Amino acid sequence: MSLLSKLRCVTVDVTGTLMAYKGELGDYYCMAAKSVGLPCPDYKRMHEGFKLAYKEMATNYPCFGFDAKMPNIVWWKTCVRDSFVRAGYEYDEETFEKVFKRIYSSFGSSAPYILFPDSQPFLRWLRGKGIKVGIVSNAEYRYRDVILPALGINEGSEWDFGVFSGIEGVEKPNPKFFEIALERAGNVKPEEVLHIGDSIRKDYEPAKSLGMHAILLDRFKTPDAVEWRKSGGVVLPDLVAAQEWLSLEKSTLKESILC
Repeated sequence: MSLLSKLRCVTVDVTGTLMAYKGELGDYYCMAAKSVGLPCPDYKRMHEGFKLAYKEMATNYPCFGFDAKMPNIVWWKTCVRDSFVRAGYEYDEETFEKVFKRIYSSFGSSAPYILFPDSQPFLRWLRGKGIKVGIVSNAEYRYRDVILPALGINEGSEWDFGVFSGIEGVEKPNPKFFEIALERAGNVKPEEVLHIGDSIRKDYEPAKSLGMHAILLDRFKTPDAVEWRKSGGVVLPDLVAAQEWLSLEKSTLKESILC
């Protein structure tokens, strides 16, 4: 008997699992600056500035400002402004407003993202087997409402329910995030659910702590994957391999984990 036959639901992470960022952050900040006649910001400084600004905003106003009742656009405007300041660029209010609108619009579309070619077929394959599919992500509402649909990942054809941190007010790796998913799936038992993600801390460990099955994807051949395997994690290169793994008989499944 395969693991697939025991499952009632599969939850799937988004970034790094179903899709990835296209190009560099600096590409989009550069286009925004040039649109108002400004030179491109330095890519490295911009990237470092954004990382620091994002980390501070995520710490002070988690889940994209959910508890503070901060509008999504205000959260991002604060983050983007601080990113520029940390990178050494300060613009007057009118100029910044134009630059920010371009950046906010870009990242609220499908332009900066690329869908992995195995994502849509895998999700449809699961649903064709009668398994509920949940899309779960530390992301804001535009992933659900705009970005995923624009990439061809639609509720009703590729997924059945979603859990997004900016909407729920709780984020991975908090186990409560996964408890919401279990409830949305119809109060299924944890052992009837598989979670697929690309982070051992945010995906694998919290899912396993609740008794769920879990798989880690290593699409980019990260050095950390060696340690993931040593710790007993099931690590696969892509969703094609995940589909094959799910279809294996129990005896073969154990052998593949040991390999």
